[in-house]
Amino acid sequence: MQEMGGTEGPAVELSGREKAYLYVRDQVLTSPAATGSFLNEQELATRVGVSRTPVREALLMLQAEGLVEMVPKRGAHVPAMSGRQIAELMELRGVLERHAASRALEEGRVPLEVMRSALAEQEAFATDPSAEAARAFIDWDGRFHQFLIDAAGSELLSRTYSGLRARQLRVGLTALFSASDRQHRVCAEHQAIIDALEAGDESLVHEKINTHLEVTLQILLRA
Repeated sequence: MQEMGGTEGPAVELSGREKAYLYVRDQVLTSPAATGSFLNEQELATRVGVSRTPVREALLMLQAEGLVEMVPKRGAHVPAMSGRQIAELMELRGVLERHAASRALEEGRVPLEVMRSALAEQEAFATDPSAEAARAFIDWDGRFHQFLIDAAGSELLSRTYSGLRARQLRVGLTALFSASDRQHRVCAEHQAIIDALEAGDESLVHEKINTHLEVTLQILLRA
């Protein structure tokens, strides 16, 4: 199944299960509004354009990843992320991002150009208050960090990080709506990471990554 980030191979036709999996993971579960709800299999099947069987299979895959809970006679429930789970997510992101930054600096392949481009896209959406703009902003946020992860040159690292996508999008949108002017602050924090990478200062890069994740974590814990 093709993930965001990492080395992309030739385009392949996705199965019904894969289409349903990607739709639910990337379009449904990333919305903060989905938290606490039950997903309707027939409605999802209609949206994706498949039968209920591949939707059911996709939901079982998402259950195995801890993204939904299958409740007897009720269906797939979208559980809220606990404070502990959010803290663990940010801790894992920090470990992966700091490692990727160190590798990229060591091997001289810091992706400054694409990270700057991602930041420019974010800035374009930062002043738009619509829900669609917020979604686009967070999508580019994910790409910004994925570009750094991919620069480490490890397919396993890239796949591990991209596997966090649904959780990251959900908490990212929650953070945007929970803090005043968070979009512009995110852009400033991203610029600080780029500046540290450009300076080639590994310890400063780690510090700026830590600050960015810690600010987001504190916003989420207060939400």
